[in-house]
Amino acid sequence: MRTLLVFLFAIRALHASREFVERAQRLYQKTDYRAALSVLEKDPAPDAATFALTGKNYFMLENFDKATQFLEKARDLAPNVAEYHLWLGRAYGRRAENANVFAAPGRAGKARQELEAAVSLAPNDIDAVNDLFDYYLGAPGFLGGGIDKAEAIARRFERDRPDEYQHELALLADHKKQFPEALAHLKKAWELAPGDLGRALDVARYQAKLGRLDESEATFVQAEAHWSGDRRLAFDHGKFYVEHHREPERARRLLDGYLKADVSPDDPPKREAEALLRRLQAQ
Repeated sequence: MRTLLVFLFAIRALHASREFVERAQRLYQKTDYRAALSVLEKDPAPDAATFALTGKNYFMLENFDKATQFLEKARDLAPNVAEYHLWLGRAYGRRAENANVFAAPGRAGKARQELEAAVSLAPNDIDAVNDLFDYYLGAPGFLGGGIDKAEAIARRFERDRPDEYQHELALLADHKKQFPEALAHLKKAWELAPGDLGRALDVARYQAKLGRLDESEATFVQAEAHWSGDRRLAFDHGKFYVEHHREPERARRLLDGYLKADVSPDDPPKREAEALLRRLQAQ
C-alpha cells in the first residue's frame, strides 16, 4: 500500500509539474519572462523541463549566470536532449563575451563543447548547426574555432536547405572581407526562398552595412509590398531610418507600431525599439 501511495504521489507531482511548465511556456512565448519565472518557482516537483525553461527565461533577461545554473541542471537530468545543450552553449557564450581575459577562454570552450554536443544529438537542427557555425567562424583556432570548420558545417545545408547554405556562404565571404560576394550570396538566398521575409531583411541590412542606402531603402520598399504590417519588417525598417537619419516621422510610426505588436522570443526585444525611439528623439 505504501508503495502504491508513493507511486500515486509521484504521478500527481509529475502532472502538476507539467501544468506549471505549460503555463510558464505560454508566458515565455509572450516575452513575459518574469511572470514565467514566478510560475516556475512554484513548481512542486521541478524536473529537467522546469529547469530548462527557467534557464531560458533568465537568458532572455540577460542574467546569464542564473541561466547557466539552471540549464546545467536540465542537461544533467536529461543529457540526451539537444535543446538543453544548445541553450547552455548560448549561455556560456554570452558569459564568455562579458568575461575578463582570464575567464573568457574557459567559458568559450564550454560553449563550444555544448554546441558540439547539441549538433551531435540533433544533426539536422538548424538552430544548433547555425550556432555552432557562428562559433567556428568567430572563435580563434586556440579556442576550437576556424574557418575550415565553419565551411565544413555550412555544407550540411547545401542539399536540403540551399537558401541557408547561401546565407552561410555570405557570412564566410563577409568574414574574408569579400563584401560584393557576400551580398550576392544573400540575394541568391532570397531568390531561393522568395517567401521568406528574413531573406529580404538580410539583403536590406547588408546593403545598408555597405553604405548602399538607396538600394537598401528600395529593398525595404519591395518587402513592404509583400509583407506590409509585419512586425519584423517594421522594426528593421524603423531601425534603418534611425541609424541613417532618414524619415524621422516614418521611423517613429514604425517603431511605435512595433511596441504595440505582440512579439515572440525570436523577435527583437521591445527595449531595443524603445532605445531607437530615444535616439530618434535626440537627433
